[in-house]
Amino acid sequence: MTGLTAELVVDGRAPRTPALAPNGQLLCYILAPLSRTGDHLDTELRLVDTDGATASRRATADTSTESRPRWSADSGTLFFLSDRADRGTSQVHRLTLADGAATAVTHWRAGISDHLPLADPNLVALLAQDEPTERDARRARDRDDAIVVGEREPRDRLRLLDLRTGQVTTPAVFGDRHVVELRQRPDGGPLAVLTQASGDKDYGPRTGQLHLFDPATGATVDLGPVGVDAHSLAWWPGEDGWHLGYLALTPPVLHAGTAVFVLTVHSRVVRNRTADLPMCPTELHQTDTAPLVVFADGLNTTLARLDPTGPTTVSRHPGRLADLTTTPTGEKVAALTGTRYQPPNVHLGPATGPLRKITNTRPELDGVTLGTQRPLAYRAADGLDLDGLLVLPAGQSASDGPFPLVTIAHGGPYDRFADRFQLFWFPSAQWLATAGYAVFLPNPRGGQGHGHQFAASVAGRVGQEEWTDILTGIDLLTAEGVADPDRLGIAGGSHGGFMAAWAVGQTDRFRAALVLAGVIDWGMLAATGEYGQLDAALGGSTGWSGVGPHPHDAVSPISFASRVHTPVLILHGAEDTNVPLGQSVYFHRALRHFGVEHEFVIYPREGHSIRERPHQLDVLRRTRAWFDRWLRP
Repeated sequence: MTGLTAELVVDGRAPRTPALAPNGQLLCYILAPLSRTGDHLDTELRLVDTDGATASRRATADTSTESRPRWSADSGTLFFLSDRADRGTSQVHRLTLADGAATAVTHWRAGISDHLPLADPNLVALLAQDEPTERDARRARDRDDAIVVGEREPRDRLRLLDLRTGQVTTPAVFGDRHVVELRQRPDGGPLAVLTQASGDKDYGPRTGQLHLFDPATGATVDLGPVGVDAHSLAWWPGEDGWHLGYLALTPPVLHAGTAVFVLTVHSRVVRNRTADLPMCPTELHQTDTAPLVVFADGLNTTLARLDPTGPTTVSRHPGRLADLTTTPTGEKVAALTGTRYQPPNVHLGPATGPLRKITNTRPELDGVTLGTQRPLAYRAADGLDLDGLLVLPAGQSASDGPFPLVTIAHGGPYDRFADRFQLFWFPSAQWLATAGYAVFLPNPRGGQGHGHQFAASVAGRVGQEEWTDILTGIDLLTAEGVADPDRLGIAGGSHGGFMAAWAVGQTDRFRAALVLAGVIDWGMLAATGEYGQLDAALGGSTGWSGVGPHPHDAVSPISFASRVHTPVLILHGAEDTNVPLGQSVYFHRALRHFGVEHEFVIYPREGHSIRERPHQLDVLRRTRAWFDRWLRP
């Protein structure tokens, strides 16, 4: 058996965005490093035969960032994005299977954001920003680069590439709106187009509109507004004509569970087709008939067909299943999934299951001694059914306890811990379990997998019932003799970082805490974070809601900094726009003011996720060292 090192964690490669050819004979996927060692993330486009006769093979040889594989309708051509010619600027490339040659088919100076091969074999729809003008170039040379907010904001527009001539045209449609997603009707008819008023993540998701665009005639039809953060378009035929579905947040609150909304095109009637379900849709996929829906279902995943009467379960899968791709009939599917002890790989099979693994991208982990992972089911103080995971120290059983216990809170809060492989660069269960810790991964209310009401219950109430849900689980593990009450730690990133910062202001039970890019002040986050109004819904108010104190003050960790006595490790990316660095600076200054033992680490060039290899290694090693110092002196 092999010991787990930080290098083993970050030096692996992972499959992404599998794409099944329409004839079901080939599958393409992107193989990406888990960490970045240079200025660019060098990825690989790979092909694998679905009959399993041959191993996965690389489809291209250039050093580049390759992404977004899309097949032509006849399965003979693969289109993808690559920045091989100009690093950081992606262009559409075409790989013809007959000769294996890959060539660029766009040379758009602003780069291509996304693309969709159309039923007409000569057309590809593109999403791209406007090309820079000579005036733009002159302004850049003269450093006349003052940013006027609201002017010249980057927006993706719909464009059409004619493969016969190489010409890119820009239809005069949708005004100055930002185009976010396209989907063509299965019969080769019009495109469904999702737009927003801008690409601003605070404002844009609340301004969605749905349109139709006919690529043959240029005609458009406006279908009206859509729900907040609409995405995942899908068409299908019904007895009453064509239907369009999408995922969006359930109104009226901005923080809520997602739902499948269906628009009957001819009548413009919109219905929520997943209301009151005890699970949450995460993906919607178009087929020639009824679409397929992926549901987060507790700790596991359900695949369903959206029938006229509602979702019909097709198959169930342990843990997390994501990035589904299907043949046009929907009978054959592929997705990324794994097990408790194996990382995600591409799996293939009938929609009814089972799925077989057709890639093995991390053989270096074979033989590593891992902790035993098991699901937990328990009830909250108010009787609500909850779940989570317990990972025991490697080579130990529950009877060997009590152990030092680290509780890791998940992000989101609209996320979840699925019963899958728990090993990542950020604070993760197996990384700590292989160092002798028991690890508790709770799924408190506010998260994904238990329906809309479960998710929406934290809006304006973060840190309330979700916190007692976590405490109840810790108490249960302490009572069962798994956790040593004198050696408790807590950790988390993003919303999980909020929970860790919140915890140490509410109790002195924890001997150490780790706060990674955590929310410290909800009012400040609503004012400066890129998802401002969505964060305001969680915190319950904004700073401009009149003279305070405001509701968000009562649920912000900074308000309780004077009560903190627990040693805290604070980690944050310098360029984080989701939860800006100022949040951690605020916490650091407060803890310094009150004389609280803490360590504050800033990672240059990093955003909300830490990407550079040396920084990921530092996070892993520093995490273990911090908990070793306080929980295992």
